[in-house]
Amino acid sequence: MKRLLVANRGEIAVRIIRAARDLGISTVAVHSTADAEALHVRLADAAVEIGPPPAGKSYLVADAILEAARSTGADAVHPGYGFLSERAGFAAAVADEGLAFVGPRADVIEQMGDKVAARQVAAAAGVPTVPGTPGGVADVDAAVAAADIGYPVMLKAAAGGGGRGIRVVDDEAGLRSAFPAASREAASAFGDGRMYLERFVRRARHVEVQVLGDGSDAVHFFERECSLQRRRQKVVEEALAPGIDARVRDAMTSAAVRLAREVGYASAGTVEFLVDDETHEFFFIEMNTRIQVEHPTTELVTGVDLVTEQLRIAAGEPLRHGQADITARGWALEFRVNAEDPARGFLPSPGRVGRVTLPAGPWVRVDTWLEPDTAVPPFYDSLLAKVVVWGEDRETAIRRSRRALAEFTVDGVPTTAGLFTKILEQPWFAAGQFHTGTLEQWLADREEGSA
Repeated sequence: MKRLLVANRGEIAVRIIRAARDLGISTVAVHSTADAEALHVRLADAAVEIGPPPAGKSYLVADAILEAARSTGADAVHPGYGFLSERAGFAAAVADEGLAFVGPRADVIEQMGDKVAARQVAAAAGVPTVPGTPGGVADVDAAVAAADIGYPVMLKAAAGGGGRGIRVVDDEAGLRSAFPAASREAASAFGDGRMYLERFVRRARHVEVQVLGDGSDAVHFFERECSLQRRRQKVVEEALAPGIDARVRDAMTSAAVRLAREVGYASAGTVEFLVDDETHEFFFIEMNTRIQVEHPTTELVTGVDLVTEQLRIAAGEPLRHGQADITARGWALEFRVNAEDPARGFLPSPGRVGRVTLPAGPWVRVDTWLEPDTAVPPFYDSLLAKVVVWGEDRETAIRRSRRALAEFTVDGVPTTAGLFTKILEQPWFAAGQFHTGTLEQWLADREEGSA
């Protein structure tokens, strides 16, 4: 691998470019007209404009990205996360061009991207799955046949994720009411209106396991806690997961590795689980076939640069880490600081920023594209920065996080940094006693003045 095209923008593009540079690989940035002066463009060795600001006319146009790779002599493409990262067709097109795709094979992306197929693979690998329908169903009458799952049940899009098409229903009447809208939403988002049903765990933890494979073998890098979510989008992540004992951790990480081996996984990936907060049972949800937003927490506790390992594997190298060599030390927290106004219902707040002060000091990492006197464009995700903090234990990491977040200031647009400081003050957070519904309930209580 000599020249890498980074098919993304923002902090993840910056992160990948830096990893490539550490390996002596030259880089090509792609950008919309809105990002012509962006940090990732300036850091790369070459840059190609691929279209106007809307992602559908630039970062999601595979042909434009492939032409940029051809014109600059790139021999590999890293998709980052989001955009085209989990599009099997894009991975196949990259391979057809004779380029290395920094990610798993197209058939693996396709298999794991279909939730029904992924559940079947997980079951074949002996990985526990949430009780549900054996396949996707296209109409509510077919779904009713799955009543033996037991209510409440969750309706989920068979062909996608990211919270699209999800509904929780308590009875058959609710199912009949919710199914058509959920199916239409799934069809609009993923081109496939099939839904599947699974048992809804009311007090569920969202815990994911980081895996790395080379197509022949796979290893894990422990787990991350991702339960603090708003509108099914992660807000705060941790490595490791509080309240997960050694027995559950060993079983869950072993299951994730079995799944990765079952599909011949090559690259970094994440196996996501629901953990019943009361029984501590865990169930496979899905596999994300890309680098995750929250990967820095794992890097801080294991000391392994996951993006570098992705690049090495894509270049044909075998795994460099045996499972016995991978250890976790300390605790890490990540806070996704967005240009959103919590006082106005988390309204996205693009605009021009003035002064920017980013936290620093020992064991504080900030992954960002943000610079003083730059514009936050309205066309993309509102993520400004990821503040990632390590401590020798969870309590130390929380204290250091308070200090780091207090230092984070951006003039010109509201951000969510102050909200995280308040979350850190909550007894339930300090105790690690929360689930996927905790944050939204706390936000609702705050709005009503009771928290």
